[in-house]
Amino acid sequence: MHQTTNTILMIRPIQFRMNEQTAVNNYYQKKKAAILPSTLNVKAQKEFDTFVAKLRSFGIHVIVVADTEEFDTPDSIFPNNWISFHQEGTVAMYPMFAENRRLERREDILEQVENEGFLIENVMDYTAAEKDTIFLEGTGSMILDRENSKAYCALSPRADEELFIEFCEDFEYTPVIFTANQTVNGKREKIYHTNVMMCIAETFVVICLSSIDDKAERKHLLKHFKEDGKKVIDISEDQVDCFAGNMLQVRGKGEERFLIMSQAALESLTPSQQSQIQHHCQIISSSLETIEACGGGSARCMMAEVFLPKKK
Repeated sequence: MHQTTNTILMIRPIQFRMNEQTAVNNYYQKKKAAILPSTLNVKAQKEFDTFVAKLRSFGIHVIVVADTEEFDTPDSIFPNNWISFHQEGTVAMYPMFAENRRLERREDILEQVENEGFLIENVMDYTAAEKDTIFLEGTGSMILDRENSKAYCALSPRADEELFIEFCEDFEYTPVIFTANQTVNGKREKIYHTNVMMCIAETFVVICLSSIDDKAERKHLLKHFKEDGKKVIDISEDQVDCFAGNMLQVRGKGEERFLIMSQAALESLTPSQQSQIQHHCQIISSSLETIEACGGGSARCMMAEVFLPKKK
């Protein structure tokens, strides 16, 4: 199992704005007052296009699918929450917390991935759990350590423990469960997605340890990282607010590895943290200011990794 892929799927936004349905527990969303929705979308598109061009310039294969105007899908730019593509030709589809995000799931997106020469053998569909208000938002809710067959999940209203364990059984991952919090108006609230406070790369992990209030849970996580020989790069809650946990390691054309993040995330890192990362791989960053403020997600959320086998 490889931890990194050279191919990612990205969805170009058509009606990007702040999604009022996700703002109830995504405390990273900030309303951009007095900006017209159309202006907001144009800004998001510009950030998206610059980001894609940058990734491609480093030899990363980006499949871009345009969102459709058929539905009101303000968060379509974050496909990794509703779909994941796995090495044995399996696609997983996930139950989404926000009703308008469920409209992002489109059959034609699978067809477009197949048109790029990838093989889809079967689909594991967990979406029926929505009827019971049970959610597990893909690789937003879970961080997969594919090489070591471990899946990490910070429980939240968008990450159900039982469904997570079911996923781990289906895909043969060892579940590692914990709770991660952030301070909101002086109170500790659950972080909505694990991938905001943690990123697992081949030889290192970027994580906000101070968001894990339970010392035993923190120790348990560190034990796993040590076991797997991963260097721990600890970030602060302030850095998490700048999306420094929302990163993804990918492969360029050759065997070159890159850690992808936003400009805000990069600027929040200390010189020491940057050099620790650069010891393992190069950094690619791009400005995602509008997307981060209104969407409450960043670079990692915008990329659905494609691990599917190629058609023979």
